[in-house]
Amino acid sequence: MASFPDPKTFQSHAPGYWQDQDPKKWNDWGWQLKNRVTNLRQLEEHLTLSEEERAGVLLSGNKLAMAITPHFFNLIDPTDPDCPIRRQVIPRIEETWDEPYEMADPCGEDSHMPVPGLVHRYPDRVLFLVTDRCASYCRYCTRSRVVSGAGEQHLESDHEAAFRYLEEHTEVRDVLLSGGDPLLFSDAKLERILSRLRSIPHIEFLRIGTRVPVFLPQRITDSLCQMLQKYHPLWMSVHVNHPKELTLEVKEGLERLANHGVPLGNQSVLLRGVNDDVEVMRTLVHKLLMCRVRPYYLYQMDLIRGSAHLRAPVSQGIEIIRGLRGHTTGYGVPQFVIDAPGGGGKVPINPDYVLQRNDERVIIRNYEGKTFEYPEPALQERIKEAPLEPAAQLCGCD
Repeated sequence: MASFPDPKTFQSHAPGYWQDQDPKKWNDWGWQLKNRVTNLRQLEEHLTLSEEERAGVLLSGNKLAMAITPHFFNLIDPTDPDCPIRRQVIPRIEETWDEPYEMADPCGEDSHMPVPGLVHRYPDRVLFLVTDRCASYCRYCTRSRVVSGAGEQHLESDHEAAFRYLEEHTEVRDVLLSGGDPLLFSDAKLERILSRLRSIPHIEFLRIGTRVPVFLPQRITDSLCQMLQKYHPLWMSVHVNHPKELTLEVKEGLERLANHGVPLGNQSVLLRGVNDDVEVMRTLVHKLLMCRVRPYYLYQMDLIRGSAHLRAPVSQGIEIIRGLRGHTTGYGVPQFVIDAPGGGGKVPINPDYVLQRNDERVIIRNYEGKTFEYPEPALQERIKEAPLEPAAQLCGCD
């Protein structure tokens, strides 16, 4: 059974519930995928489920499949329905309750898809949805309509059409691979995609969005890292929401990527009962930095259908940023953003540090609540242009 140490520490939870498993198999990412927890019987072998969870699991095949890797399953508190790990991956009946403002496609991706699987929403960059499968399925998934094979749509992705589109659109300099999770591809299949993108002269920058290093750290092999190293500049955005997710195995995988020159950024989603707390987020960002990962974004959760039970208020995200800015390393403060519903793109949200602004000055407040005045350039120019008193008058000479 999993143990629950101080979340500030890095500890292995292997093999947990799989005590009799050969360590060689446990450390094989293929074995981890084949032995995922995917049904009610497997859950109830180890966990005491609430009625809300039990009903949610029974209905999960109608919307978003349930799948939890053995590695991640070992982090779940077996008796606490409010465990921040289980809230992310175990379905609840509330997922079937839709609010009137919720959407199937909250980021408007489908309406910005010139070819199947390629989203061109920003002028110089695209999102390339290369697969609809993940190692485990987050219950707040923005793309629950298309991932896992259980949603209301199926992801249609035409890789060749996407490559042709990118070759023709020379304004695109940045390609983000996502899905689903690109790191579920074999090294060879992922390399075919990366090499094809690298053959397009105007594409400068490749990114991979993934939660595999957290759900499936066994996937971060030396051979994968050596392959990725060939396609720099290549960056990776990982997805960690709670300090408990950063186990010793995850830390080692992230360090392996960093040692092969892959810059790492983290994207967290603000989740009620998971990380909607300043101290939890401070612990998380500190652990991320120890793993050589820069906290990049804190997302207000998208308005995906059936997610209201996990949605924290925007005001709480602002308070978290206020509690981090000035109170921890600057590198550890993510940008809080709302992905504007319907396809408006990411909008940065910050505490009110600017209190007043006009043509002459800006009044600002610092992390301690103290106010300061900063002159605008127009005022500075007037100061420089003001006539000077004769030097004799200034020094009191005749």
